[in-house]
Amino acid sequence: MNGLDRGAILVTGASGGIGGATVRQLRAAGADVIANGRNEEALAELAKETGCRTLPFHLESEDSIRDALEGLDLYGVVNCGGFGGEIATPMETDISVFDKVISINARGALLVTKYASQSMIRLGRGGAIVNVSSQASLVGLRGHISYGSSKAALDNITRVSALELGPHNIRVNSVNPTVVMTPMSAWYWGRPEIQGPFLETMPLGRWATEDEIAAPIVFLLSDGASMISGVTLPIDGGFTAV
Repeated sequence: MNGLDRGAILVTGASGGIGGATVRQLRAAGADVIANGRNEEALAELAKETGCRTLPFHLESEDSIRDALEGLDLYGVVNCGGFGGEIATPMETDISVFDKVISINARGALLVTKYASQSMIRLGRGGAIVNVSSQASLVGLRGHISYGSSKAALDNITRVSALELGPHNIRVNSVNPTVVMTPMSAWYWGRPEIQGPFLETMPLGRWATEDEIAAPIVFLLSDGASMISGVTLPIDGGFTAV
């Protein structure tokens, strides 16, 4: 038993790149996976490809999350659902965008943790939660006032949840990835004036792949990480170390 076969693992944001890669790797490891995401067509394709189950709910709605998760038997959670918001300085930021980023990235993950942990405590088998944070929570990145703030809040949710849920043998950790160069991120990070200086600073000097983010997530859910809780793990090619 590797811990991935103790019960169902919920992955939010599964219609995105990192979430989808996480579902694929979990299914390859034999886990029972429940996938949630905004893009229903992408979720349906993922379910057809991997055999995962799907579960619709909205991260901005406590009622939606509660109704979906109450009574659901869970062993693990990957809080991967997120919203990038805008690239803006503190002087220019749109507070309505800030509110939405916080609502999805921090508040939504907390609500999923709230109701998923109730399930884990009820079942009495322990559990593991992995929050997908960002390098933007660990350092100051230009233009990332909303996104970075939401992920910094998520890191604190991780630490406090690890403290509170530890007595129930529920581990809570975060991974803090660097940029995965997808079409969605290329419009900003692909600019030569942004990409060049950034990669020159990073010791490994390249962008991450989705699978390079998913693999540590799967590890943190497994028994191989049974004594790891409350950490924020950079997956950033050494960027935050320099």
